[in-house]
Amino acid sequence: MVPADEGGGLMRGDLLADPVEGLDEALAAVDAFDGALVAGLLRPGAAQAAAVAGLAEAVAGTPLAARVAEAAERAAAGAAGEDHFVALAAARSALLGSVHDALAQRVGEAVGRPAPEVESSPAVAGEKSAAAASGPEHGANLLAAARSWLCDLARSGWRGIDHELVAGAAPVVSAMLPDPGLRRRATLLDGFAAELAASCPGATLEQVPVRRWADLWSRALLLTVPGSAGERSDGTVTGRLLPLGVDVQEHATAVQAQVHAVFEPAEGGAPRLVRAGVSAPKPDTVVGAGLWQLLRPRMSLLGAVSEGRSMELDAMPVTAEGDLVWDDERARAGEPADPFATARVRLSAATAAPVVPLDRHPVRIAVPVLLEGYAAHSEEGGLAFDLAGRPLAVDTDRMPAAGPLTPEAVAASHACVGLLRWDAGEFLLQPLAVETTVRKKTVAVHAGAWAGGTTDKAGVRAEKAATDAVAVLRERAGRLLRK
Repeated sequence: MVPADEGGGLMRGDLLADPVEGLDEALAAVDAFDGALVAGLLRPGAAQAAAVAGLAEAVAGTPLAARVAEAAERAAAGAAGEDHFVALAAARSALLGSVHDALAQRVGEAVGRPAPEVESSPAVAGEKSAAAASGPEHGANLLAAARSWLCDLARSGWRGIDHELVAGAAPVVSAMLPDPGLRRRATLLDGFAAELAASCPGATLEQVPVRRWADLWSRALLLTVPGSAGERSDGTVTGRLLPLGVDVQEHATAVQAQVHAVFEPAEGGAPRLVRAGVSAPKPDTVVGAGLWQLLRPRMSLLGAVSEGRSMELDAMPVTAEGDLVWDDERARAGEPADPFATARVRLSAATAAPVVPLDRHPVRIAVPVLLEGYAAHSEEGGLAFDLAGRPLAVDTDRMPAAGPLTPEAVAASHACVGLLRWDAGEFLLQPLAVETTVRKKTVAVHAGAWAGGTTDKAGVRAEKAATDAVAVLRERAGRLLRK
């Protein structure tokens, strides 16, 4: 571990292992409610009635208490309406938000940085916000249609879904997508409906992704409430961007790279933790290092990451949550900047952006940290770092095949820049870069080292295969368009 006055990103592994008061109880209430959604709330049994009652009990004493208690009573009787389902989704979101806040506070104590602030909550469960009170939200009819479909899902349950029910989302999504103001909700609904359609009929599913589908359902339902999405207050920033590492997320038809970085304002002041993301659709034949071919033309920052350089930003748009809305015309390559030097010197002083209410979920925790002086060892189920006698699990599954960082390199390392996450009841470390010793010399290995191009043999082969695959697909698409 690194002392805070030397820039250390993680100081106390013991705090990460200590239990968090109230966390198990909050998650148990959420799990019980999620289980009730599996069979649906059209004709709830005793166990389902107890689950919704437990959710109401968990938020007793909060501003949601009265509305959720009423919603739980109606749901237990199989008579819940749209407002009642919204109240239940709000209670579930509030509980997971409290878990997020408690974990973020614990991470802040361990890392030696204050936890990010939480923005004031938008309107949920029927409460009017200023945005909602000023008049009907744009697309209110479409939001109401989406809300109706989501409530039908809750009544049927995941075991009761069929193609006819799931197809009810298609006309709503089609009407929403052309509208930029509704596209965020449309994308969520479209992806959720696609997952459900691929799993129909629900009665034959061997295993239901209970937490995931409940997360998608509750988030989508809350986003249909006028005022809940809120206005994303964007500003601009000018100064120096110091990349720390790249988190790559890959699916069969899409890929995203998110650069975590420290931003130093030109006017002075405390450095800030920011992110810059780029995504692209992809064919399932493009894998490994070939992914960078799809992303590279969309963001010059990837080249700077690969070259180990900073970037000078001039009035770059940024959201209130610390996400840079990347524009290549507002950025230019700067001086060399080693991510480990940045982590050692600037990371401990960097402040995090406030957290949007609907983003307060434990799965969203991803805190950049620096670890040094640990001992890596294999445990049952994977790799772990020993932090002064306390093990911290290393999530090697999140490391992309699109870079040279491997579990073997992590196991042989003596310094690591990574993202501290929380999953399945424990804190995990996702490595972004490590320092290891090769022939008595310290060598850095980065997950995003191939982002701007590579001479590595494996990377070159993957890039060539991707080039061939993309060329074939473009040629086929061209023939189809000519017909």
